[in-house]
Amino acid sequence: MKQPQDFSLHGAVDLGARQAAAQRRQRAAEQGGNGGGQPAGQSGFIIDVTDETFNTDVVARSQAVPVVLDLWADWCGPCKQLGPILEKLATEANGAFVLARVDVDANPQLSAALQVQSIPMVVAVVGGQVADGFLGAMPEPQVRQWLGQVMQVAERLGLQPGTGAGMAAGDQADTEAGQPGYADALGEPGSDIYAEAQQAMERGDLNAAEAAFEKALATDPGDPVATMGLGQIGLIRRVEGYDQAAARRDAAREPDNVDAQARVADIEMAMGRIEDSFDRMLATIKRTSGDDRDKARKHLVSLFEIFPPRDPRVSQARARLSSLLF
Repeated sequence: MKQPQDFSLHGAVDLGARQAAAQRRQRAAEQGGNGGGQPAGQSGFIIDVTDETFNTDVVARSQAVPVVLDLWADWCGPCKQLGPILEKLATEANGAFVLARVDVDANPQLSAALQVQSIPMVVAVVGGQVADGFLGAMPEPQVRQWLGQVMQVAERLGLQPGTGAGMAAGDQADTEAGQPGYADALGEPGSDIYAEAQQAMERGDLNAAEAAFEKALATDPGDPVATMGLGQIGLIRRVEGYDQAAARRDAAREPDNVDAQARVADIEMAMGRIEDSFDRMLATIKRTSGDDRDKARKHLVSLFEIFPPRDPRVSQARARLSSLLF
């Protein structure tokens, strides 16, 4: 990668602070009108981002799909070389990531927050956190390689690239508090496959429901409803096989035992204690290392899959996971 040896984006910008500031500006705008006609969040895989839309178009959106920030200016020659490459790759990716373009001259507050000293500057935001970046124009093969690394980070955090990637952050409804249900997220209420799965779940036929969801995934590997349904079925089957009293004793006696903590996290999830379940696995990830830590991470990610990607509880837990891993 062509970048200075001391170039590091970790800790370069407090996205949480920017999010809070943007929320304050949004509330002020709502109280006093639009007051300036700033553009609202855009849909699509290539968007233009401003100081005002950063919270919605980057921080919130990155909870569901990686966002690649391209910081550029009209007078910058290398920017004009790199920009078309990024746009080409974003179009090819078809929603696996969102390309967010930032005109540094028109957005000085955002440029200052990101500590922009040279352009073009490219930053990947995953799960609400800055994950990686590079400076200067790079040839397409190197950009592809870098994007591959970004997608690996997204996978570790349990993101499902492409799911809802082209939507604005607020376009998907959050699930209600309590036990999650796949029926709440059906995008096609009349779908024969979804109806088949729902009927099977209602009569307790997990095998038939699983077969229906797998049929949906065979047609669309990124289907969020089928992924949620299979995640629920897996949880039900695991919990049915546990001696719950013994599981709780083991977890209390062995706080660093990933399997013991995962069993109780499953039980808590099945009881609707969603935050407790996430907190238990996050604490286990924090306490462990190496293979044990990766096992705990994978189990937490499997619990994320029971929910729609934009469920606020998942977003919060994913941001905490990101801070632990990176």
